Amino acid sequence: MTLLGMAARLAKAEIRFVVIGGLAMRAQGSTRLTEDLDICYDPEPENVQRLASILADWHAYLRGVEPGLPFVMDARTFRTTPVMTLITDHGAIDVMDEVSGVGGWPSVLAESDEIAWSGVTVRVLSLRGLIKAKRAAARPKDLAQLPELEALLALRNG
Repeated sequence: MTLLGMAARLAKAEIRFVVIGGLAMRAQGSTRLTEDLDICYDPEPENVQRLASILADWHAYLRGVEPGLPFVMDARTFRTTPVMTLITDHGAIDVMDEVSGVGGWPSVLAESDEIAWSGVTVRVLSLRGLIKAKRAAARPKDLAQLPELEALLALRNG
């Protein structure tokens, strides 16, 4: 399954989330490639339960952690660890309940756009939101992406 397929599957499972990383950049016109799906999710308990269930079905495990250590993907895990970098049967996914520079779920949702992918509607972080997030992260790779995102925003705003 592709990253786009993963996002579509989450949407079809009625999980409320916004794509926030490299895939959001691609959806907004960037030429950057990405190897993982980054999402911000609605921390409401029923939504977290659905997200945890699908991730458990995908055999999600903490990325970069020695295999075989005890790890249970369930709603309780989200309550204690709201930000996780995971590897699944279908690829890497990073899940978080807020985005630096943008805020928590309500702010991320407000700063997102709807895009039709694979027959479903998926929300992705807006160009403005991506720029805020990249500035706040301030890692060299994020700062290097700012000129392209700013140029895309300028083109879109005419």
